[in-house]
Amino acid sequence: MTKVLIVDDDQQIADLIEFYLKNEGYITDKAIDGMAAYQLLQHTTPDLIILDIMMPNMDGLEFCKRVREDSQLPILMVSAKVADMEIIGLMTGADDYMIKPFNPLE
Repeated sequence: MTKVLIVDDDQQIADLIEFYLKNEGYITDKAIDGMAAYQLLQHTTPDLIILDIMMPNMDGLEFCKRVREDSQLPILMVSAKVADMEIIGLMTGADDYMIKPFNPLE
């Protein structure tokens, strides 16, 4: 089964993403910020990371940089912040980018 790590400080968003993924048969883990997610990666290896950008402790951009130092796990960034964040996110190593709010069926 495919395992997805959801990293978002907005509990409602994380729960919604988890709900839809579990309904499709995915296994999920959640972390509230980049630091918690990075620690979780020391014990588990997901098949995909869904990553918010704006979070406390360690934001998504820093987390993505750290993951890319020793892994090529697929990373999908999601954020309400637009402008140049899509470009910056992709430059830090994300594989794709989605802007909030989004339709879970996307």
